[in-house]
Amino acid sequence: MPVYKAPIRDFQFVLREFLPLAANKDVAGFSDAMEMADPVLEAAASLCEDVLFPINQVGDKEGLKYSDGTVTTPTGFKEAYKAYCEGGWPSFTCDPAFGGQGLPECLNLPIMEMACSANLSFGLTPGLSHGAYNALFLHGSEEIQKRFMPKLVSGEWSGVMCLTEPQAGTDLGLVRTKAETVGDGSYKISGGKIFISSGEHDLTENILHLILARLPGAPKGTKGISLFLAPKFHVKEGGSLGERNSLRCEGIEHKMGLTASPTCVMHYDNAIGYLIGEPNKGMKAMFTMMNAARIYVGVQGLGLAEVAYQNALNYAKERLQSRALTGAKFPDKQADPIISHPDVRRMILTMRAFTEGARALAMLTAFNVDLSHRHTDPQVKQDADDFVQLMTPIVKAYLTDMGSAVANLAVQVYGGYGFIKDYGVEQYVRDARIAEIYEGTNGIQALDLTFRKLSFGSGRYLRSFFHPVDAFITEHKDNPAMAEFIKPLAKHVGYLQQASIFMATAGLKNPDDAAAGATEYLRMFSLVVFAWIWAKQAAIALKSHDSEPEFYDAKLATARFFFAKVLPGTTSLLQSITAGGKPVMNVAF
Repeated sequence: MPVYKAPIRDFQFVLREFLPLAANKDVAGFSDAMEMADPVLEAAASLCEDVLFPINQVGDKEGLKYSDGTVTTPTGFKEAYKAYCEGGWPSFTCDPAFGGQGLPECLNLPIMEMACSANLSFGLTPGLSHGAYNALFLHGSEEIQKRFMPKLVSGEWSGVMCLTEPQAGTDLGLVRTKAETVGDGSYKISGGKIFISSGEHDLTENILHLILARLPGAPKGTKGISLFLAPKFHVKEGGSLGERNSLRCEGIEHKMGLTASPTCVMHYDNAIGYLIGEPNKGMKAMFTMMNAARIYVGVQGLGLAEVAYQNALNYAKERLQSRALTGAKFPDKQADPIISHPDVRRMILTMRAFTEGARALAMLTAFNVDLSHRHTDPQVKQDADDFVQLMTPIVKAYLTDMGSAVANLAVQVYGGYGFIKDYGVEQYVRDARIAEIYEGTNGIQALDLTFRKLSFGSGRYLRSFFHPVDAFITEHKDNPAMAEFIKPLAKHVGYLQQASIFMATAGLKNPDDAAAGATEYLRMFSLVVFAWIWAKQAAIALKSHDSEPEFYDAKLATARFFFAKVLPGTTSLLQSITAGGKPVMNVAF
């Protein structure tokens, strides 16, 4: 049976030592986050370990039941969702004006990670609701907010994104769903959507569908798309539910993983909806939801990597097989634990280096989301948003690529037992795989980084990373204890700058040259970001070592592993990037 224990100590490290929360204690919500961190983390850990995790395998085995438009979730899911709402978790970061607690995203991110580790199929529904909240909060009218937000914030209602259509896929400019004005401020929406996560379920009494559709005479492409809200049940004055809207789940997809999460085929037949934002400006409103979702999807990869790592480490310390190459480590046993073998240790350390680095990066990105919304200085807000814009494709793509890779490493550590369902780790491989695809495939994220983020504002987004890295290198370059981290960091930052110059110039001359190396460029950028993250963690560990030697020694050892065994991958990536597009495009099929 798999195991899971929330990594509370590492969350505390990131919140208290890695993030500059104390230096920004005057920012709304940060002092509360510092004060409440421990009880919040402990309460969330209890929910995830004791309520969500025990029904993860149950949900995977039972799956969902579909009958005549209704979807029934597996045993224990309704009770778990009730406990989730009673704990106040849906309202955590929401505005107090709608019943929220107003706490920052950087404290919410550990809760999201724990839920993803414990039971990702369950975690998708509240995650989507949070994205719907963001879209309505920023783009909904006062009337819409008053009618729909309070019960969305409480968790009594849920929200979903309804983007994809069979002929459109990633190209939302091909969306055909139509909306027509009724005359009373509402619209009739008709069309079909596929791959709608949590589009129909029995966890909440109402589901708010945020739908991309076209108004009559709208321009072609994405410039002619509007965003609408259509509730599953109409809402009367005062918030009570009325008749069912004319929308229906026509079936659920039978998936490789996440079998307890309903992925629905939805049909709208003159469903009554309400415009969110301006006509033909739906993509702007939807990207509010999608960009937040992309960070959350990255955390899904991280969450599954963490639970896969924990199980692989636990198994490697218990499984006896062969003797260590340098002699018996446990001569009283018939064989040594496989953690004694170098290649197993390589896999375990790769998993640890990723999960702890990814956690720090994801929480740092969330911290900058908070600064961009909460700080009173316009320049600080802008700088923070620049960092978030640059890191979003990296968080989404690299964390999900590696989440899948780490889950596969867990199976490898288990050997043949990893391939057996009873041991639980093969589920993590299946569940992790979709995260590389949805909310914009990782190839799309690479193109976003290469063609949008790289060139934006004559490199303005890039400066949000390179400037603090340069400042960090300058700060520590004369510290002998940091030399083993600073020297390679500076060298690989230089390699990344070379790659960035190539991608910028190649993209201007021939877009195929840049596009052919975009995925490698995102991977290279990610490795250098992680090098900076790990160097920063190493600096903290050196400074604080004596207060908790075992914890900080592990940080330093993992940082050294990353720099010695993972970071050198940038050199081969640079060679592949600068090979251009000919090796890819000059092949006949």
